[in-house]
Amino acid sequence: MASHASAKKSVRKAARQRVVNRNRISRIRTCIRKLSDEVAQKAAGEAILKSLKTVQSEIMRGVSKHVVHRNTAARVISKWTHRVKSVLGMAVEK
Repeated sequence: MASHASAKKSVRKAARQRVVNRNRISRIRTCIRKLSDEVAQKAAGEAILKSLKTVQSEIMRGVSKHVVHRNTAARVISKWTHRVKSVLGMAVEK
């Protein structure tokens, strides 16, 4: 257990930041889940594209806040962009 005042403060700060980071990750997962449901149900194209844009912005916000690694974010965004394009019948570029 921390015995110095600065160490105790660090423990308090880490606990607060852990809650914030968990909420950020939860928001990202929720957005991805909604996009996944829309793609599975083959919803309207505009709705899917709107969800994709939301997923991309949430993931990039996670990258800027150091919750998600940038390579992981790029991989996930690429994967969902390809899936959305294939569902909507758009040309998938490689």
